Amino acid sequence: MSAELISILVLVVVFVIATTRSINMGALAFAAAFGVGELVADFDTDTIFAGFPGDLFVVLVGVTYLFAIARANGTTDWLVHASIRLVRGRVVLIPWVMFVLTGALTAIGAVSPAAVAIVAPIALSFAARYHISPLLMGAMVVHGAQGGGFSPISIYGTIVNGIVEREKLPGNEIALFLASLVVNLVIAAVVFVLFGGLKLRNEDAVAETAPVSASASSSAVSAGAGADTKSAPAGREVDLEKDRTENRTEDRAEDRSEEPEDDSTRLNPARMATLAALVALVVAVLAFDLDAGLTSITLAVLLSTCWPEDSRNAVSQIAWPTVLLICGVLTYVGVLDEMGTIDWAGEGVSDIGVPLLSAVLLCYIGALVSAFASSVGIMGALIPLAVPFLAQGEIGAVGMVAALAVSATVVDVSPFSTNGALVLAAAPGVDRERFFRQLMMYGGIVVAVVPAVVWLALVVPDWG
Repeated sequence: MSAELISILVLVVVFVIATTRSINMGALAFAAAFGVGELVADFDTDTIFAGFPGDLFVVLVGVTYLFAIARANGTTDWLVHASIRLVRGRVVLIPWVMFVLTGALTAIGAVSPAAVAIVAPIALSFAARYHISPLLMGAMVVHGAQGGGFSPISIYGTIVNGIVEREKLPGNEIALFLASLVVNLVIAAVVFVLFGGLKLRNEDAVAETAPVSASASSSAVSAGAGADTKSAPAGREVDLEKDRTENRTEDRAEDRSEEPEDDSTRLNPARMATLAALVALVVAVLAFDLDAGLTSITLAVLLSTCWPEDSRNAVSQIAWPTVLLICGVLTYVGVLDEMGTIDWAGEGVSDIGVPLLSAVLLCYIGALVSAFASSVGIMGALIPLAVPFLAQGEIGAVGMVAALAVSATVVDVSPFSTNGALVLAAAPGVDRERFFRQLMMYGGIVVAVVPAVVWLALVVPDWG
């Protein structure tokens, strides 16, 4: 049995054990990386640790640390209320606002994980407050980021178009952008319908009719008093009217006294500083191309220094189980990459000799591997692998490149990808193990369905 096949079988065993025994998959993956790396591939420790995602570790820790402080001092609550005011109380529109926002950020040049790191904590805090499915909100954020991710000035778009040019393949920047946008928009619409988005219209009705209901209640009281008037003696009408007036005055005073003071809509110095820190994070990432994780940690430390009472428990709220899970799995994927397992699988597919079959298998390999590894790295490896049969002219290069690009990025909602990990880490007040399983199942469905769909839509018609 080849070393590459052994490494794949070990990965399957890790999945089975983690699923059936409720053991953190990251811990299992670290053990697998050590065992396969040392015993099968004869790697030294430095080679095994070369796959450790240090940059992702810092992003997960930094972003969850900063937003733990934001939750502690009420900044996320303020942002939720601001979002409600922005859409005039229409809760049903909020998931789409998050979709458009992340799409706009990536379209103008933000790296997809950076855009998700900025938007996901706010979106998921909103979801927790208004009982929106965290899977729905997380998927809308990630698919929004991928929807805008292939614009001609975006990071993904620039990379793919550069690979196409380097490989001297026919290209179409607008077609690539529109393919990703349409696919992610359609998926977002399906997710919105399936995971309760339409039911959020009831939230709008509640928000809009609550004051009316209160008025109706007052009217009912008045109507009841009116009924008493009809049955009361004429001599008591003035007294009854006086009683009703006094009762309404007392009711209003009682309502005001019982109304809880809502501090979530007010800005205090700590919240203003936190909002400034979030704006600084956006500017640092988008304008100056600084690392989102290091910038987040730096801003969190500054806030902690100024308001230590708000950040006393913030470190403990960092999503450490998620950090262990993601870093362990990606370390093992790094071992697979060093062993050549990914290239081995890709080359085996390209040697089949049937272009359309090779095309759909490459789309599936791109989706499956990208669910655990870097989307950019997968695109950089798969597009050159497709060059030999694209050169034969039997398959349109524009459609094939677009299909590979979409397949390799649309699965980033997987909890093992950077974007999915950020969504998992940012969700407050959820059963993380259950949410992890939901993201994994949803990611599995996307891996199973989307590559075939984009293959049928973009490759079979022979676009380009």
